[in-house]
Amino acid sequence: MALPWKLHGDGKTVGARELVLPGERLTWPRTIGLGAQHVVAMFGATFLVPLLTGFPPSTTLLFSGVGTMLFLLITRNKLPSYLGSSFAFIVPIVAATKAHGMPSALFGIVVTGLLLAVVGLIVVATGTKWIDGLMPPIVAGAIVALIGFNLAPAAKNNFMQAPVTALVTLAAVILCTVLFKGMLGRLSIFLGVVVGYVFAVFAGQVDFSKVEKAAWIGLPQFTFPANPFTDAPATWGILPAFLPVVLVLIAENVGHIRGVAQLTDPAVNKLTGRALFADGLATTIAGFFGGSGTTTYGENIGVMAATRVYSTAAYWVAGIVAVLLGLSPKVGAVINTIPAGVLGGVTTALYGLIGVIGVKIWLDNKVDFSKPVNQFTAATALIIGIGDFTLNLGQLTFNGIALGAIAAIVVYHVMNSIARVRGTA
Repeated sequence: MALPWKLHGDGKTVGARELVLPGERLTWPRTIGLGAQHVVAMFGATFLVPLLTGFPPSTTLLFSGVGTMLFLLITRNKLPSYLGSSFAFIVPIVAATKAHGMPSALFGIVVTGLLLAVVGLIVVATGTKWIDGLMPPIVAGAIVALIGFNLAPAAKNNFMQAPVTALVTLAAVILCTVLFKGMLGRLSIFLGVVVGYVFAVFAGQVDFSKVEKAAWIGLPQFTFPANPFTDAPATWGILPAFLPVVLVLIAENVGHIRGVAQLTDPAVNKLTGRALFADGLATTIAGFFGGSGTTTYGENIGVMAATRVYSTAAYWVAGIVAVLLGLSPKVGAVINTIPAGVLGGVTTALYGLIGVIGVKIWLDNKVDFSKPVNQFTAATALIIGIGDFTLNLGQLTFNGIALGAIAAIVVYHVMNSIARVRGTA
């Protein structure tokens, strides 16, 4: 059976004003190299999520690869994207695991994935206008921002366990961003972890005993979600913390798809529903076997913008490589040796960047903060999220992210509706 990609030109060069489109490819050696580059781009962020949540890194890597290949199949090889670990899951996973164990957190991931898949099917049938109406830029930006800033205490806790190592890591992340151009500059998070890790090794903070015992090839650790019927009501009680993640995943996917469409072909926007369904299905499968939830990765979109190669063939290579890495317990053991100080340094920058992405949504969409509706929407949601307000209703617990997301939607739409009726907009 013939492969679906046609060769771009001679397969060796890309002109200054040319793009390698999703249905095209370069020669296979070059395509494999680009796929490996995508693996490096996603790796730093993808392995951090299991490290910060206590999930097995190998399992998460395996299902990020599986999810990526599933995504490519569902979007018919027309939408180049990598599905890596979503940071939006960190807070609810940590809270659920602490309260009821890892299986309850996996149940939350599975439900989130199923809801996102349902949203994807609705978008396939109706289009995306209703999403824009529910989450205008002021609301979407506030939800993304409060998730990043809500994580500040977690970054501080890791940072203070080894402040010198954390400071070296943070400095490396910041300096690599401006010292290097092109691809290396885009990998500043990954390079910062490498520098911090080497420093930690020389400081005697890394234990390699488990690495020596780990096999080179083998299945990762599989863990299954809690049963919502036999383990109720604990399983249902953690769901409010996961529900806002659906909104973030929608915003991330839609934003990334529009970015790719703008750079390649506006027709790509028609795949939004399929993309949401694919990400939801990938998240559900990952959660069912013990992996973290997924999302489309901006890091890899940045790589495409830098290389001008949007071939989905490279993403098949990346997915296959991720699966192979996931089938090596040795790789997972190495990742698990990264000490708290390194994590504290890199997450101080990374969590802040998640918050800033929310602010960037406001700036990119020219949100008018002279309007009281926008002021109160952002102000209320951010304080609730950063302060981590908590509300307990029986077995249900709403954390700062859940309450902040609800506040952003409710405050905006209630104020907007009243202002229109009263003529006070």
